[in-house]
Amino acid sequence: MKIDLSLPIDENILNTILNSINGKSPLCPAALGHIGTHFDVMNKHFSLDNTERRGILFDISHITGRNIVLDDIDMTLIRKNDFIIFYSGCLREKTYGTPEYFQAETQLSNELIDSLIQKKISMIGIDFCGVRNHSEHAKTDQYCADNGIFIIENMFNLEKLAQIARQSFFIIHTYPLNYEGFTGLPCRVVAEINAAQ
Repeated sequence: MKIDLSLPIDENILNTILNSINGKSPLCPAALGHIGTHFDVMNKHFSLDNTERRGILFDISHITGRNIVLDDIDMTLIRKNDFIIFYSGCLREKTYGTPEYFQAETQLSNELIDSLIQKKISMIGIDFCGVRNHSEHAKTDQYCADNGIFIIENMFNLEKLAQIARQSFFIIHTYPLNYEGFTGLPCRVVAEINAAQ
């Protein structure tokens, strides 16, 4: 069974996002890389080894009003090169492209991020707009990238994945567009259930 975890983008969403990013110019090419399900490149190369990784989903949707901390997940499940997904429910509850979505306060604690780095995972996937908010967003993305981790933002259908793959592993397929010179890369992300080894 396969589940598409990529956010569908229609023309209305595209225009709304481009206008909010660019103000007067909705055609700025750099902005295209940051729409929908994507990762910020952070001057790194996306290895084709990352196109297929073992995935683990942590359901954090019951946590509100505070950072997601180390004790909220079972770190013993995590192996090197895993794709770790955090399901917060943010994208389900708040409309993508709205100020409410981009101002949501869901974020991972610095201690949790450091622990994931120590585990040498490959990817972090989230259904919100950044593992750290506002002024810490780009700095944390760069910190993770410098330690070999890409962060995939705005993942979709995580509630469905949580229902089907709770307490189990699966394979995540990630295919970014082959853009060059962009600061962000949109990608198609698909979970394959019952395929992990």
